[in-house]
Amino acid sequence: MSGHHADAGTHEPERRAELPERRGPRPATTPVIPHQQIDQIAPVELQEELWRRMSGLPHVRTGASVVSLPETRALHLDPAHAHGPSTAFVRDSTEFAHLHGDHDGSLHALLPEGQAAEAVAKGWAEMHPVVHERGLAPTLVMVYGPRDAEELETVWTLVRRSHAFASGRTL
Repeated sequence: MSGHHADAGTHEPERRAELPERRGPRPATTPVIPHQQIDQIAPVELQEELWRRMSGLPHVRTGASVVSLPETRALHLDPAHAHGPSTAFVRDSTEFAHLHGDHDGSLHALLPEGQAAEAVAKGWAEMHPVVHERGLAPTLVMVYGPRDAEELETVWTLVRRSHAFASGRTL
């Protein structure tokens, strides 16, 4: 046997897995802050299932976002586990993702540049307006809310990748 096992290790299959193409047109979004999704809104049950998963990630505390609207629920990584680069976090905090309110269903997350570009290219996300306005690293994206259970799995993959990025790992 060769020492070349692409699926050896706990994170190998995910790192190599490409995102599927998102079906249909992109949802309409606001081009300015607050950056929100305004159609194709995720059903509340899927938003709640996504939040249940998000809030159960290791070394995460939930709370208000340091940048978003009051109804936004954010994930903050325990500082002892926040080993990612500064481009993995919102401003000078340990917030790495937040889920908007039920009227929206999208989320903002920080992803490694290549993964953010892939999410945008495959139709799952768009760059946050501040990336272009302020010349920030292209790591902050809006991930569109999941419309069905299959899309929930892809959105969940993106959230886990954001968590890994903030933790100093790559999925």
